Amino acid sequence: MRTPEYWPQATRELAGRDAVLGGLIARFEGLALGSRGDAFSTLARAIVGQQISVKAAQSVWDRLSERLERVTPESLARSRKPALRGCGLSGQKAGYLKDLALRFLDGTLDTARWPALDDEALIAELTQVRGIGRWTAEMFLIFHLARPDVLPLDDLGLQRAMSLHYNRARPIAIPKMRRIAGAWAPWRSVATWYLWRSLDPVPVEY
Repeated sequence: MRTPEYWPQATRELAGRDAVLGGLIARFEGLALGSRGDAFSTLARAIVGQQISVKAAQSVWDRLSERLERVTPESLARSRKPALRGCGLSGQKAGYLKDLALRFLDGTLDTARWPALDDEALIAELTQVRGIGRWTAEMFLIFHLARPDVLPLDDLGLQRAMSLHYNRARPIAIPKMRRIAGAWAPWRSVATWYLWRSLDPVPVEY
């Protein structure tokens, strides 16, 4: 995984504006902001992993990869739902994966267009896919596309970290989170990444 070119500037500016982030940036060196695959497999993995543990998700993905040889839009579109369910997927998730595959194959989801779309336009496009909500789309923008200014307000980890660092460990309201994060723009993805690190030093991959 390659460090985004903007990272040094982002960390320097965030540390200068926010004492909490300054401390976290000094504490956590190194970076793992990126994904393990292409756009399709990253989104497919996100669907597989919904509402199950990381270990269980990896087990299902491994069985899926073994059955299909390679998880691609073509191989998923050809697969029958019972075969997908045999890999450990629910019927609902099997349907979501087939819908995702068909949207890649028919051009509804065209990755070549995505660099020209702003964050909200791309989130709106991704959430048209069954099984992809705003949180999944935001994780895709942060980890796969390395978009620098995504603020996933519904993320439980970010809520918990902001509660601890900015609200004396009391529950924090979304409007207050948005207000605090206003000072982090245009590097809110980077700030979020360091706040996640304060809860779990091991970086997440998508």
